[in-house]
Amino acid sequence: MFYASRAIVARRPFRATLGDLALLLPAVALLGVFYLFPLFEILRISLVEPRPGLGNYVQLLTSAPLRQVFITTFRVSALTTAIALVLGYVVAYVLVHGSARLAKLMLVLVLLPFWISTLVRAFAWIVLLRGQGLINNLLLSLGLVGQPLDLMYNSVGVVTGMVHYMVPLAILTIYAQMRGIDGRLVRAARGLGAGPLEAFLRVFLPLSLPGIVAAAILIFISSLGFFITPALLGGGKSLMIAEYISFLISDTLNWGLGTALASTLAITVFALLALLSRTVDLRHVFGGR
Repeated sequence: MFYASRAIVARRPFRATLGDLALLLPAVALLGVFYLFPLFEILRISLVEPRPGLGNYVQLLTSAPLRQVFITTFRVSALTTAIALVLGYVVAYVLVHGSARLAKLMLVLVLLPFWISTLVRAFAWIVLLRGQGLINNLLLSLGLVGQPLDLMYNSVGVVTGMVHYMVPLAILTIYAQMRGIDGRLVRAARGLGAGPLEAFLRVFLPLSLPGIVAAAILIFISSLGFFITPALLGGGKSLMIAEYISFLISDTLNWGLGTALASTLAITVFALLALLSRTVDLRHVFGGR
């Protein structure tokens, strides 16, 4: 009887009271003042500078250089997401199935980059990737290349630095999902005759897909607005949206076009989330109920 009553209570839908809504008011007010108002102000400026109308957005559609900035941004972000997911999945898998001592050590190493500034990490990659850097000197000394490789001031350097930043996010997101997978399911598949690869592909991998989707969302959206790493490792030759917005507003004082570009980026992010929400349950992906 006791357990039946608990089940009834668990299935009862939650109904917010006025007291519950009152507790949310401070958070809603802060969100409106410090997040929604600046977004609407950016959108307003894009529609009135230098003259009222949609001229700035028309320029975004008709300008070949601006289209190239969008293409570069999405290409670099997609490549960064794909590489970070593969690396993050492998490390998360080892974390789940390795020994407790190994898992603790690996988690410390995964969290260590968060304690280092993004600017410091970008400068560290400059030291490694430049023409006379450690990587090129090592390759030259081993005779693997005849001249220094062009690893900086292009998409290679930008993707390398961004992947280094995003891999810990991928690892932690996928690892949190993998820890919730019941290992007995894989063992049951093995007991029914499935090989290690088949058990992984048909049992473990599908169960870990929500973590992969969540990591992909976080990494891709974060990559779209990346600024420091592309600016330093791209050297202006692999121009992304955030860097171009900074150039328009700080150097040319073109607030209209800069805010239009920023508004388009924000709208694109919201549109991607809306499109994704029609194919997967985002509440389940991010641990909601």
